[in-house]
Amino acid sequence: MEEKKLETDYGLEAVHRANLSILKEVDRICRKYGIRYVMDSGTLLGAVRHQGFIPWDDDADLAFTRENYEAFARVAPSELPKRMRLLETKDFRGGKAFYDFTPRIVYLNSRTHADSQEMEYYEGKLNHLWVDLFILDELPEGKFAAFWTKGLHTAIYGLAMGHRYRLDFGKYGRISGFAVRLLSAVGKRIPMKTIRAWQRKAAVKDGKGKSGLLYYSNYQPDYLYVTLKREWSEETVDLPFEDTVLMAPKGWDQVLTQVYGSYMQLPPEEKRKPAHTDGWISVTD
Repeated sequence: MEEKKLETDYGLEAVHRANLSILKEVDRICRKYGIRYVMDSGTLLGAVRHQGFIPWDDDADLAFTRENYEAFARVAPSELPKRMRLLETKDFRGGKAFYDFTPRIVYLNSRTHADSQEMEYYEGKLNHLWVDLFILDELPEGKFAAFWTKGLHTAIYGLAMGHRYRLDFGKYGRISGFAVRLLSAVGKRIPMKTIRAWQRKAAVKDGKGKSGLLYYSNYQPDYLYVTLKREWSEETVDLPFEDTVLMAPKGWDQVLTQVYGSYMQLPPEEKRKPAHTDGWISVTD
């Protein structure tokens, strides 16, 4: 089929079409195998506020508890159609490079960036539309223990950044910039396989079923402030989304309030812009 290039309105119609296709496939697989997922972040907000995608949003997000994600990861490679792929953190340059700790479903019949050394470094695997898959792990209820767990993740993420294509130290303040320089310099000397093992060990170390709290263990450090009550996210409900229904956390109101505050209020018009695409995109149906 001839490739369709959409250059107006940031190709959002194509983005939404491809992302919806991914969401439907994840939903199909999960219902087939009795796996629970939930819409998350802007996708959950879109479901509640717009009954579909936020009109100017250009990505999609899902979350799984640890057990459910690992069940999904076992079956997804054989269940996903050829135009999609589960991309995990170990899949860059034979496991030696780092982008982040977030697995994602990529839509292979898409292209989101012009060719560049960075895209080449990541073997072209990031030059696609994708849906992020966040993992919810147990967080200790004690303040010090929770602080220690999140601090470990922050430090491990800093070590992993030593295996990124490039770091822009100019976007950090003096103290945080020093910490990133130090941790990434040390991390560059540690195999990425070892750092991934540390990250997983830190994520599951508190999974004893004793705490009523969950957190996003595989996101960037600046998102670790979000803490969810287990009761909000372990049970799911179906919510309308575009022309289908998708799973949402039973406590979707509490989750959205935790993340966004007054979530039904629209942002200023000047902020209603795509955050991830470069102004052009190509998608082959």
